[in-house]
Amino acid sequence: MTVDTLAKLPAGETARAGGLGRRQVHAVAACYFVASFAALGLPPYLTAILPTLGDAQGRWAGVLYIVPTVFSALGAPLWGRLADRFGRKRLLLRAQLGLTVSFLLAGAADSLPAFTLALVLQGFLGGTFAATNGYLAAALDGARLSRALTLMQGSARAALVAAPILVGTLSPWIDPHRQYLLMAVLPLAAAVLLSLLPEPGRPAAATVCTGDAEGESGGAIGGGVGTANAGGAGAADEAEPAAAACTPLTALYAFEFAFVFTTIISFPYLISLAEERLPGVSETTTGVLFALPHLCYLAFAARTHTAFLTRPRAGIALGFGFVALGLAGHAVAYSLPVFVAVRLLLGAGLTLGLVCLSVLAAEAARGRAPGRMFGTLEFVSKGGAVVAGAVAALANGRFGAAAPVLVGTAAALLAAAAATALAAPSPKRWSHR
Repeated sequence: MTVDTLAKLPAGETARAGGLGRRQVHAVAACYFVASFAALGLPPYLTAILPTLGDAQGRWAGVLYIVPTVFSALGAPLWGRLADRFGRKRLLLRAQLGLTVSFLLAGAADSLPAFTLALVLQGFLGGTFAATNGYLAAALDGARLSRALTLMQGSARAALVAAPILVGTLSPWIDPHRQYLLMAVLPLAAAVLLSLLPEPGRPAAATVCTGDAEGESGGAIGGGVGTANAGGAGAADEAEPAAAACTPLTALYAFEFAFVFTTIISFPYLISLAEERLPGVSETTTGVLFALPHLCYLAFAARTHTAFLTRPRAGIALGFGFVALGLAGHAVAYSLPVFVAVRLLLGAGLTLGLVCLSVLAAEAARGRAPGRMFGTLEFVSKGGAVVAGAVAALANGRFGAAAPVLVGTAAALLAAAAATALAAPSPKRWSHR
């Protein structure tokens, strides 16, 4: 499971002076899990919530589903820059408390406009992805950072699998709408735990990335290597692979957008596709089919990180290839065994892609202000999710439930070709020195 991802970091060790030890990183992961649990568990039940707010047919469910995503994307760059200026721990606490307030407002809302406003605030005031990763990047570097980012993705995957199940289990006793009030306890508890953790200093980086698409022209924002290392102490990570290359932000953002788009596009209409292809299939079975790729990540992320730590570009190319195969297989899956097989193929691609993106992000974070970088990365990621949802809706409405996976297949094949072309670059091509 994902806890093994940090096995190389002894329990009592800190990565740098002022950095985080293994237990502290696990505490951050637990806080990320509960925030993701609350945010991911209730949206699938919007069609049950909206009739109590005056939308009898739940017509606004599709729009409201992406409202937090859109406003999270819009707010992430701002919060990232503020984190670099005022402290990553402070802005991470802000994100958890923002979720708490928005969940309380959502649970207490008695009209559709009030509920919509609460979802807007959830997106804008939340943003725990960028806040958490920026906090970690201010304390860890290189392989330690990529392991931690892999663990955070595991926390989100675990929440994505478990949260809807718990919400459904509680529904006979507590209306899903009022469960927002219950879920507000989770980010509040996370904020209390995070308040006990230190404000990390920026670690010294073995390699400093300079000049990029965001307008950086001399290393970290604010100028040069000295600025990048000013908050940290201690030598560079001696265990770091010797030839770790810097990743340009343009490449990282392009991979992130493409990967989120190709994996998310199959999500909205998977259940209807399974029910169309497998008549009489139970809701439990369709739920398991939905969860299989995320379970693959939980089972194999740690081993994948070890195998592709020094070759993440080859891994991301392979990941796009598996995603393309998995999505293409959905178009011809007419039996349960075939459905299981193509979901596992998609799971292999999901695991490879997410792990290698974490490694690339850790490389790109060297010498850069992490709040700004991860804030922009969240903007790109959420943008990919919103575009995927919109394209899936258009394709499904025009051509049927199989159309979104075919669009995703084409996009994944293009991304795989591009990633393959960049998998063995020359040193000058990837280095900004």
